[in-house]
Amino acid sequence: MLQCTPTLAHEETLWQQGFRAVVGVDEAGRGALAGPVVAGAAIIPPFCVLEGIWAAVRDSKQLAPARRAALALEIMAQTLAWGVGVVSAAEIDAVGIAPATRTAMLLAVEMAAQSAPQGAQPDYLLIDWVRLPMLALPQQSLIKADATIVSVAAASILAKVHRDALLCACDADFPAYGFAAHKGYGTAAHLAALAAHGPCALHRRTFAPLKDSG
Repeated sequence: MLQCTPTLAHEETLWQQGFRAVVGVDEAGRGALAGPVVAGAAIIPPFCVLEGIWAAVRDSKQLAPARRAALALEIMAQTLAWGVGVVSAAEIDAVGIAPATRTAMLLAVEMAAQSAPQGAQPDYLLIDWVRLPMLALPQQSLIKADATIVSVAAASILAKVHRDALLCACDADFPAYGFAAHKGYGTAAHLAALAAHGPCALHRRTFAPLKDSG
C-alpha cells in the first residue's frame, strides 16, 4: 500500500489566516464488531516546523503498535493540548455508528479545550471525513486527512493507541474472544470465537454478522 507523508500545509494556511489552535480530529474503531469507537484530538503548536515528532507522525494504520505507542507519548508531551473521547458499544447500538463517532469526536475536542492553555482554545477543526455541526467552530472535513495532515495524523495515533489499550484490558474479562489480538475487528479468529461462544457485552449487536444472527 502506498504510504503518504503528512504535511503542515493545511495548518500553515490557517495559521497565516490568524488561527492559533487548529485541532486535528480522527477516530479509531468505527468499523469494528466489538468495543467502543474512540476519537482523538490534537492541537499542535502554531508555526511549528516539519521536524521531530511532526515529521514522524503517520496515519496510525501505517504504524506498528510499538511505534504508535511511542509516538503517542511524544505527541501528548509536545501538543498544546490533546484529548480522547470514548463511546461504548451499547451507545453505538442505541444511536448508530455515525452519531456515536461524532459524539466521540466532540468529547475529544472538549477534553483538549479543557486542558488547553490560555489563548489556545480550539478555533478551527481539521477532521478526517466527519463533520461536527454541533460545534460552532469553522471546520474542514477531508477524505484521508489522517494520511495527509499532520495534526489529524497525530489525532489518529492518540485514538488508536487509546482504543487498543482498552481492548487489551478487556481481553482479561473476555478471554475467549482474543480482543488483545484483533481489537474487536472482524478477523477470522474473532468470527470463529463468535460462532463458538456468541456475543459478549462488548459486541455491537447492530453490526453484521451479529444483527443477522437473530
